Amino acid sequence: MQLESKRNVLQLSSLNHISLVCKSVDQTIEFYINVLGFVPVKRPAALQFPGAWLVGHGIGIHLLQTENPENFPNKTVINTKDNHISFQCENMGMVEKKLGEMGIDWVRQRVEEGGIDMDQVFFHDPDGFMIEICNCDSIPIIPLDGKIHMPCALNKTRVQHQQIRALAPRPRVGAKILSEGGDIIITNN
Repeated sequence: MQLESKRNVLQLSSLNHISLVCKSVDQTIEFYINVLGFVPVKRPAALQFPGAWLVGHGIGIHLLQTENPENFPNKTVINTKDNHISFQCENMGMVEKKLGEMGIDWVRQRVEEGGIDMDQVFFHDPDGFMIEICNCDSIPIIPLDGKIHMPCALNKTRVQHQQIRALAPRPRVGAKILSEGGDIIITNN
């Protein structure tokens, strides 16, 4: 099967938000704030139905109250192949420790590709929606079309560096431009 990409025909720039239907918006807000570090933000007053908006980690989550909480499905089995949203982390051991301290059931999975390990932790939010936390940026992205693509974190850093360079004063001739830990440093000596 031949896959052909039309390369951003809709001129998309980023993922804005996901919407999740909830049994209890209040309970789900608490989870996304206290477990995943999201921040509640003001919703447009024109939305005349129960819900909440949260932002964090570069995306928004829009929570919508179900009209029939008593008929809401109750997922208890963690299926790593279920629909989910994934968050990149720096320290998988710390994630596992914190989830355990919060009494959240989770399943760990390891994927090996070309001698590189990627760890994944899966768990449910209060409504049974699957959350993954991983160190996915450790696995190289090798597109089927043969063109080079960068992981989200690296692409964001590259764009930030380009923006900083465009705004920064021009260094003198002979100046060195260094990049350390995501920071741009210009030395004029």
